[in-house]
Amino acid sequence: VPYEGRKSDERLATLRREMKKLGQVNPQAIEEYAELEERYQFIQAQREDLLRGKSDLDELIEEISEVMREQFAQSFKEIQDNFSQIFRELFGGGEAEIRLSEGEDILEADIDIRVSPPGKRMQNLLLLSGGEKTLAAIALLFAIQRLKPTAFCLLDEVEAALDESNIFRFTEYIRRYSEETQ
Repeated sequence: VPYEGRKSDERLATLRREMKKLGQVNPQAIEEYAELEERYQFIQAQREDLLRGKSDLDELIEEISEVMREQFAQSFKEIQDNFSQIFRELFGGGEAEIRLSEGEDILEADIDIRVSPPGKRMQNLLLLSGGEKTLAAIALLFAIQRLKPTAFCLLDEVEAALDESNIFRFTEYIRRYSEETQ
C-alpha cells in the first residue's frame, strides 16, 4: 500500500495557510451580528414608514389637485361669462372669450384670450391697438374681480392709453361698478 501521508500532509499545510489568511477568530462576531441585525431591522422599519408616508402624500396631493381642478374649472367658467359681458359693456358691443389649451391638464394649460371689438374679426388680444388692449385687459381684470369681489379697488392711471370715447365708456362702467365696491 503506497504511503498517502504525503498528500495528507500537503492538504493539511494548505488548510493551515488558508486559515492563517482568514485571520484571527472574532469571539464577539455573534454579538456584533446581533447588533447589526437589530440596526438593519430598525432602518428597514423606518424605510417602510417613509414609503407609506410618501404614498399617503401622493394620494393627498392627487385629492387636492382634483379639488383644485374642479374649483378652477368652475371659477374659469364664471370668469369667461363675466369677461364676455364686461367686454361688451366697455366696448359697446363685440365679443370676447378666454379658453384653455385643449388636451392639457387644466391646472397647467395655457390661457388664450381672443376678442372681437365691434366691427373687427375675432383675434388674439396681443394683436389689438394699445387702447383696445388696455380696455380688454380692464375687462378681464373686472371679470376676475367680479368673481371674488374685494372691499375696495384702487386703479391708478389705467385709462392712460385710452382715447376719449373709451375713457367715457370706462368711467361709466366704473360709476356703475362703484355701487358694488369702493
